[in-house]
Amino acid sequence: MNLEKSKKRIAKMVKRGFQGYPEISISYFGSTTDIAELVAVSFIAEEGAAPMEERFQSKSDAREDQVIQSAIVKMIERSEAKTIKQVESVAVIN
Repeated sequence: MNLEKSKKRIAKMVKRGFQGYPEISISYFGSTTDIAELVAVSFIAEEGAAPMEERFQSKSDAREDQVIQSAIVKMIERSEAKTIKQVESVAVIN
């Protein structure tokens, strides 16, 4: 799946808001706010359940990495997540 198509599909699902569980949250992290070098995808099966987390590392901006964005879309589809949350900004990690 190409990068723009993946990004659009994720954005469309995020816009729907809370639809119930299961829920996936996507967060970006980097050494600066300009480049996301790490993506954390958290999955919560039901309310009160402990989240499971998958992380993806990138040498460039992960938000522009076709492989990572396609993997996120596949995770959403396979988990049949009803709610998708995404933090647009990049959190700085040291």
